[in-house]
Amino acid sequence: MDLYLFNLINGYAGKWACLDAFAVFLAQYFEYVLILVLFGLLALKFKEYCRMAASGFLSALISRFIVTDFIRFIWFRPRPFITNNVNLLVNYNSNEASFPSGHASFYFALSTAVYLYNKKLGLLFYISAFLITTSRIFIGIHWPSDVFYGAVIGIIIGWGGYMISKRKKLTSLFKSF
Repeated sequence: MDLYLFNLINGYAGKWACLDAFAVFLAQYFEYVLILVLFGLLALKFKEYCRMAASGFLSALISRFIVTDFIRFIWFRPRPFITNNVNLLVNYNSNEASFPSGHASFYFALSTAVYLYNKKLGLLFYISAFLITTSRIFIGIHWPSDVFYGAVIGIIIGWGGYMISKRKKLTSLFKSF
């Protein structure tokens, strides 16, 4: 199933220059736009978005650099372009493990935290995370299951980060019982 979905998505790569350029932009540069949006919100309304941004970034960093790297340390899965003939649109390090996707875990953790604080903004972040991670399949550097499990890890860690940041409310809730 993983190979089928990969071939379905990556099969469109290399056919239209505009689509390829757009996918490369999404996979490699759009993430910076997302971060700039969050910093822009902090600059405009620091007090309102401070807890959301802190929870989101901390969750994203834990998800990407602790959980994902630990899994990659335990199990090395080669990238699709190593084991298959794919339409690779960028040069990428073949020595880096593919599973789970660090981008998916980072941006879905961030999106989850943002969503739990602000539904409309969070939905935009989720759409952006989906575009970033799907484009990484399109350009040939991730398997669909890498992205799926990276997203699951990110969502779980993002939810946990949100719950910890709201701990005062949880503590008062438990005292009422």
